[in-house]
Amino acid sequence: MNAVVQEEPETRVLVVEDDPELGSLLQEYLRSQGYRVELEPNGRIAVQRILADPPALVILDLMLPGEDGFGVCRQVRPHFHGRILMLTAREDSIDQVLGLELGADDYVRKPVEPRVLLARVRALLRREPVQPLVLASDSNAAEPTRPTSAPSPLSLCGIALDEGAREVRVKGELVELTEAQFGLLRLFMQHAGEVLSRQELFTGLRGIDYDGQNRGIDLLVSQLRARIGDDPNHPRLIKTIRARGYLFVRPGEE
Repeated sequence: MNAVVQEEPETRVLVVEDDPELGSLLQEYLRSQGYRVELEPNGRIAVQRILADPPALVILDLMLPGEDGFGVCRQVRPHFHGRILMLTAREDSIDQVLGLELGADDYVRKPVEPRVLLARVRALLRREPVQPLVLASDSNAAEPTRPTSAPSPLSLCGIALDEGAREVRVKGELVELTEAQFGLLRLFMQHAGEVLSRQELFTGLRGIDYDGQNRGIDLLVSQLRARIGDDPNHPRLIKTIRARGYLFVRPGEE
């Protein structure tokens, strides 16, 4: 008697897009690639759907009725383990940085070729599941579960980073950082004395390849300098190395 082959369930993707033509195109294309795709045009309803029945990945437009994409990301990220890919026609890099800081995993500008979008989707879904994070602004959000064995704290140049407690202190004073700023500082401190390229920083933070055009890392570095008291005009801790990237100095080399 022939054995019954159990098929793997289709990976479910929720496309939050209020443009019916674009939404249908994305749905048809991703379905042709083996994904189970659902559409939602309203941001407020999308929040309810994501939290009630979480998909593996959300493709999230920024300009939405009911609640914009930033608001959707802010509300679901503390509780949602899946991936969030922001899709927008807006070109402002500040929007990109804000989206990443709110917990988006990737940010793609319209128009985007379907094959490029598919590659981003596949790259995100290959990554390990994320743990819900508590953003600096979400003081009322539930505290995330801490790992049983937290990494050792890092301490360099008057900065102490405790990943287990999710705290950063500069000269003893507690400094609030967003998730993206915290991750960037951790990368710098782990690689003090090494020049890190934008590719290495982007991949280290997002787990995806740098496209060579994105300037979100530069804005994030600027924000981090301001938070840790590093003069952006004459930085002594996070130095810009022309044509190469950024360097977090070793102790004694400031």
